[in-house]
Amino acid sequence: MDDGRWTAMSDALYQEIILEHNRKPRNFREMADADRVVEGRNPTCGDSLTLWVRLVDDRVADVSFKGQGCAISKASASLMTSAVKGKTRAEAEDLFDRFHRLVTGTLPESEQQSLGSLRALGGVSRFPLRVKCASLAWHALHSALASQAHEVSTEGVGGDVSPGEGA
Repeated sequence: MDDGRWTAMSDALYQEIILEHNRKPRNFREMADADRVVEGRNPTCGDSLTLWVRLVDDRVADVSFKGQGCAISKASASLMTSAVKGKTRAEAEDLFDRFHRLVTGTLPESEQQSLGSLRALGGVSRFPLRVKCASLAWHALHSALASQAHEVSTEGVGGDVSPGEGA
């Protein structure tokens, strides 16, 4: 199979993953026993979410989210919650770093395979405003794991997410 057909097939598969996670997001619920809660917002696209995390012995025992936004934002949050559940804090932070490099176009091709379904969001690197949509939930997770801000926003420079007021 030539590279062009393979790329078209993988793009279609990735699009289907995003649409499926948007239609039926995983871990889309409030969590009463969370020990970390972070509000996230992306004013550029109108995305907003609340992320709940429960850590047990420095491991993500449970993670969930609720919110509204574009398909990329919701799919990214859904994929993220599935990917980090059961991981240690260090493993989740490493995944955050690799995902951020994926969506900003700086993760080498050789490292992308290890991201599994998360690779579906790699195409947003071609659309800078969509990087903010894809990374919002991840920055909320990063903040929660670091016990930092209770609010994050994509208002910032170059797609970076900055802690909100009251951090």
